[in-house]
Amino acid sequence: MLFPADLTSFLDLIRQHGDVAYSFMFAYAAGHSLLLALFAGYAAHSGALGLGTLIVVCWFGSFAGDVLRFWVGRRYGARLLERFPRFGRIVQTVVRLADRHYGWMILFHRFPHGIRGVAGFAYGMSRLPWSTFLALNFVAAGLWSGTVVSAGYAFGHFSEKSMNDASSGLGAVMLIAFLGLSWFLSRKLEQIVERY
Repeated sequence: MLFPADLTSFLDLIRQHGDVAYSFMFAYAAGHSLLLALFAGYAAHSGALGLGTLIVVCWFGSFAGDVLRFWVGRRYGARLLERFPRFGRIVQTVVRLADRHYGWMILFHRFPHGIRGVAGFAYGMSRLPWSTFLALNFVAAGLWSGTVVSAGYAFGHFSEKSMNDASSGLGAVMLIAFLGLSWFLSRKLEQIVERY
């Protein structure tokens, strides 16, 4: 079987290749947020992944990704913006927000879709000290990981209780609806941040 045809087969594939799944989630959490971490939480509820291990893997992946972006912004930020000026406006907006509200920005920048890739880079260009960033980023990565993975896990619990068969067509539709709603809400949060 090259690619599973249904949700149960896909969860079995994850269960069989757990180490690869955890490595993939570490890399995913380093660069992205939300949707796949929600699904991974759902997979943890099904027993395909361990909930605690998954939270820790996503936590450290998310932390490492933002530390790397911060370092790039601190070391090469001005040169990169000269080379790619179309990103200047959004980066400068995030830098201004970080200079004034760095605590809140670091705690919540992982949730809106699209902000995550720019935020760590912009923090590096701000006046934020390394030590402050590392401490806040560590806490924020843990909060994000625990919240998102647990939300996916809770959805798995809800869908199992309500349908008794999470691999049914209705279970798959509910999972897609949940992921779609999460994506929609993160886009709305991104639009609010952009208006600021």
